[in-house]
Amino acid sequence: MPKKLKIFLFSFLFFPLFVFAQGTKFYVDPDYDLYQREEIFATEIETSQRAHFFVDNDFLEFLTENQKAEIQKSLRELGEEFDKKIYPVLTQNFGPEWNPGIDGDPKITILFHKMRKDAGGYFNSGDEYPKIQNPKSNQREMVYLNADNILSPLLKSFLAHEFVHLITFNQKNRNFGVEEETWLNEARAEYAPTLLGYDDEGGSTYLQMRINQFLKKPTDSIVEWGGESADYGALNLFTHYLVERFGKEILIDSLHRKETGISSIDATLKDYGLKDTFSQTFIDWTITVLINDCEFDPKYCYKNKNLRNLRLLPEIAFLPLSGEAELSSSKSTQNFSGNWIRFIGGSEDLKIKFDGMGNFFRVPYITQDRSGKYKIDYFNLDENQRGEILIKNFRKEIVSVTIIPVAQTKISDFKGENLYFAYQAKIVKHKEKESEEISKLLAQIEKLKQQIAYYQQKINEILGKSQPISCKKIEKNLYYGLINDPQVRCLQEFLKSQGPEIYPEGLVTGNFLNLTKQAVIRFQEKYKEEILKPLGLEFGTGFVGPLTRSKINQLLQH
Repeated sequence: MPKKLKIFLFSFLFFPLFVFAQGTKFYVDPDYDLYQREEIFATEIETSQRAHFFVDNDFLEFLTENQKAEIQKSLRELGEEFDKKIYPVLTQNFGPEWNPGIDGDPKITILFHKMRKDAGGYFNSGDEYPKIQNPKSNQREMVYLNADNILSPLLKSFLAHEFVHLITFNQKNRNFGVEEETWLNEARAEYAPTLLGYDDEGGSTYLQMRINQFLKKPTDSIVEWGGESADYGALNLFTHYLVERFGKEILIDSLHRKETGISSIDATLKDYGLKDTFSQTFIDWTITVLINDCEFDPKYCYKNKNLRNLRLLPEIAFLPLSGEAELSSSKSTQNFSGNWIRFIGGSEDLKIKFDGMGNFFRVPYITQDRSGKYKIDYFNLDENQRGEILIKNFRKEIVSVTIIPVAQTKISDFKGENLYFAYQAKIVKHKEKESEEISKLLAQIEKLKQQIAYYQQKINEILGKSQPISCKKIEKNLYYGLINDPQVRCLQEFLKSQGPEIYPEGLVTGNFLNLTKQAVIRFQEKYKEEILKPLGLEFGTGFVGPLTRSKINQLLQH
């Protein structure tokens, strides 16, 4: 869109007398720009020893002379702060930006333009490449700040944050030829205001802003990055904990190596000679933001005076104080996201079952007794990510139980997928305890039967005997959970006859459990053209329906 000729006359007292047509042209990110513009014209309002300060002409156009004077004063102060504190402190810790860089200018460019309300600023690595590679490159070492924050007390914190991104590009992209994972790039930038001492200046601080964002949505993932305020809140508080555990060097040393993301943190911890891992440290943090008590354990608290009183309020699951009581729920989460569910009320003993629905979870739980004392333990989950705990004398001695399910299915390549889990909480009466013991014994008997069947199979294999298939046709649908079913037994005999690549365990028990389900899935995927594709499926389900039965029966006839 063509720009009209604009002439701005600034107060001689505060601005040099600028007479300009369009100013300097810059490309901007439409995803951040308030008006979704791709390019703007801006005027250089202030220059310091290490920075050029440009302001969007469209923003300046509607200001009064007094407002322009305030802006120039603010930018002059910001220039002094950048020259004397932000630049030296951050470069001494993290290393320098590319200097003199692509433009051959030792000064960086700071461009202010109107952005969406929740944006403090951004960095565009595309500016570090020549136009022949990126036609919309500004070919400068530069950062972008929201013009609405020019007079904000948080302005220097926003600049410090974005300047760390500029440093990171030089230290990671240029030095090692790798792109840092977004969440860790942001983590280092989030710690910059604290490193510069801005948390202790009183008033509304950058850290307090992040605390408020975290408490508003504490269950946000720190690695699944969407650039939302909740992302910054959770990541900021985790980063403070990470630095308190291992020192600011954990951010610095992990920056100066070729690995990225979680791998760089783990490799750095290993170099320190520590057995700690990123995954366990994240779990410890989820416990810390709930307890935050140095007297209980220094590992589960913040030392920063601005975070000493931080405690999140978990989701409350209330059990009735008398009578039968049972709660159940299923939820979605993401990798490296905290979920806090506190059980209160009830009486007698409390049994909590957890089901990770096949996803890899770590589930610490915290009990608190009547004296206020905490105890931390973990669910022991089986291969299907199921487990349960029994809390005795609930409410009489133990006043609350908080479970913290955390999904950790991968350590890189995060793509925002939702992961699911379910829980069930039930008050266990004494008669039910006896029934539960009987159920455990029956389960042990069933396990022994499976072992006997397994060893009988091995004996038959040694003697050269093959077990005949006891039916000529599967006549009904079969599914997980069927017990002592002759059709299931026939199914298992058939699956076993298909070879170890389909049913390596070869157990014939009549019980349709996980091993049988997995064998059915392998069979369905082997014949997916006939079984799965007509249903629009790509992967096997383990359910023996009409198409699966038809294929089995066809093979049985041969």
